[in-house]
Amino acid sequence: MSPTTAPAAPGRLGEPVDVTQLRAYLIALDGWLDARRAELAALDEAVRASEHPDDLTPDVALGLQLWQAIQTRYRRLLQVWDRGRVGVREREQLASLVWGRLDDEAWGGQAASGLSLPEACRMSDALTGQLRSRLQLDPAGTQAVGRLRDLRAGMERLRDQVGLEPPPTSAAAHAKLDQLEERLTTIQDKAGRGGDVGGLLGPLEADAATFERDLIVGGVLRRQQAAGQPPADAQVPAGSDQAAQAERLEVAGRLRADLIARGQQLDELVDRAATAVPNPPKYAVPDVTSLGPVPQTPAELERYLRRLQQVAKAMDMIDHAYADAMRGTQVLGDELIMLRAEVAAHGGGDERLAVLLRVADELVTLAPQPSEAIADLLAAARHYAGWLAARRGEGEVKP
Repeated sequence: MSPTTAPAAPGRLGEPVDVTQLRAYLIALDGWLDARRAELAALDEAVRASEHPDDLTPDVALGLQLWQAIQTRYRRLLQVWDRGRVGVREREQLASLVWGRLDDEAWGGQAASGLSLPEACRMSDALTGQLRSRLQLDPAGTQAVGRLRDLRAGMERLRDQVGLEPPPTSAAAHAKLDQLEERLTTIQDKAGRGGDVGGLLGPLEADAATFERDLIVGGVLRRQQAAGQPPADAQVPAGSDQAAQAERLEVAGRLRADLIARGQQLDELVDRAATAVPNPPKYAVPDVTSLGPVPQTPAELERYLRRLQQVAKAMDMIDHAYADAMRGTQVLGDELIMLRAEVAAHGGGDERLAVLLRVADELVTLAPQPSEAIADLLAAARHYAGWLAARRGEGEVKP
């Protein structure tokens, strides 16, 4: 199941929308609606086949309500569009349909009343992404889910192996295992939130495989020494060496492919941050291909794996820096959506509050975003909405 993202809406409220941009938007929105409906149908089937369908059915129902509301607005857009036969008045009406609030009756309730069409599409994207995560139907397909399952099984093997370590090395082995399990928990949490974990799995798989190999080799050496064999002859059997080398080659190839894919994702993240964040971080994404292909000899392979792991750590730092920078802009947009929903739930209708929210709508679309100004504006709107609610409760606000 591949993820579907809603198209970016053209224009802004109060201004005639550009005809060419709107035509492209309507075509893209039509495709998005078809894909989202098919996706919701597949999710519904997965929910009914899951172990806890009652926990997820309300989210599927909300997703379908969202889709219906968006489709209803899309049909109204088509009616006004009238195959492109539009003047200035129709273009203004089209902008109002895109950026104005969705019809309450289309929701069958007030779960998201007050949202504009782009906000409803964003909420639909977020909701279906959350459902995919909870059902383990992540954007990378079932491969990441299988690799996470294999890692959990690998941690169990490591736990058994660490339990065999003698007292002099037991504490260090347990500390290493705890570190690996903590990384696995972090990756699983990110996957549960709908994040892409493909680039994080390879480094952990490589470190877990190295640790398991070291524990096995250490155990073999201890058994040989206990049997009275000379240390110089203490070697892992040739068959085990060949199997370990094949496994290391597979790990290196997978890690290299993961890091190349992750590098491409980071390049896109850096580009987005450059336009969206006022003062983005200044880091260069490592080029994994510059390391060359995976070598075949054991010594060169070990050096190559160490370099790949260094690249993975550098990418972790870059990812965190740019993701934190981008998260600030996304949080402001989400706060605006929630504030609109809160205002609508309490009646809304105040023109001054509507102006504050309209200005916030315009500011969140700017690139880069004036984050401090938006945060102050949202705080002012929230305080003003609270004051209005209190006054209405006292019966002091006149219509």
